[in-house]
Amino acid sequence: MKKIIMTLLAIISITAVNAANKYDNPDTLFVSRDGTCEFRNISDAIEVCRAYMTYHKVIFVKKGVYKEKIIVPTWLTNIEICGEDRENTIITWDDHANIVDPHLGRKLTTFRTYTVLVQGSNITFKNITIDNNAARLGQAVALHTEGDKCAFINCKLLGNQDTVFTGRAGARQYFKNCYIEGTTDFIFGPSTVWFENCDIVNKNDSYVTAASTPADQAYGYIFNNCRVKCLEGQDAINSNRNNPITKCCLGRPWRPYAYTLFMNCELGGHIVAAGWNNWGNKENEKTARYMEYNNHGKGAAIEGRAAWAKQLTKKEASAITLEAVFGGDISWLPKE
Repeated sequence: MKKIIMTLLAIISITAVNAANKYDNPDTLFVSRDGTCEFRNISDAIEVCRAYMTYHKVIFVKKGVYKEKIIVPTWLTNIEICGEDRENTIITWDDHANIVDPHLGRKLTTFRTYTVLVQGSNITFKNITIDNNAARLGQAVALHTEGDKCAFINCKLLGNQDTVFTGRAGARQYFKNCYIEGTTDFIFGPSTVWFENCDIVNKNDSYVTAASTPADQAYGYIFNNCRVKCLEGQDAINSNRNNPITKCCLGRPWRPYAYTLFMNCELGGHIVAAGWNNWGNKENEKTARYMEYNNHGKGAAIEGRAAWAKQLTKKEASAITLEAVFGGDISWLPKE
């Protein structure tokens, strides 16, 4: 009997400890590099979050440069990582595809180069910069997203080739008031993504998007009320290897059924007249779903546009709404 009682007491004690975990609640966690908060690294704050949370948990990140390679794993949900100030709250790393990983015994390849990897669903990043500052030695992803219902609000996403990888078919993602820059194919992947009021900035004569939308997926990339620009002045000359930026395409199909739509957007004069590229394969012209509607700016003229890209009618464009694109469920979108 004494042994049974001791066992029960041990179980009760363990249960009490688990129940008393101070992080199992919706309270905000604070991160600061200067040591004035409980956590100095964002990864450490992510690590203590409870799996499969049903409540909203905020990780507030104070101004500073956080040199971290961050993973938000699949078992974490309902987390908001909020920076104090977008320009001065910076997550940075510098992997690129041609680095040899000593653990793998081979090159990293594109998909392991991320600065931030988001695998969990219902994750929000807000007011923060995510940067891959690797030299131009290969693909170098800043943000790699795989989770469903993930939102990025007022973020800066910085890199060169392959800055943002929306990496899972069927996943829904939302970018609002973001600044995204890169060189080649710097927004790429198979997810369903809505970009609202974002600055999309070319650093090179190259391609903005490289969607790989599956054939059976109704939507891919929708850019609404965005500005497609390029670096200007000396910044442009420096970035484009001593040449001004004048020859960019809105997209090329990474896979045959790539879906990309620019509507109500300002397109800069650096966008070529054809607008789109078939990635050297005429067959892609039969399947790629490339569309425009009601754009303006020097790069928006429809004269000379690729014949296989479509100009939507007002009726067709009116059917493309957040509700339609996200399957009728927009309850997860941030309210502000």
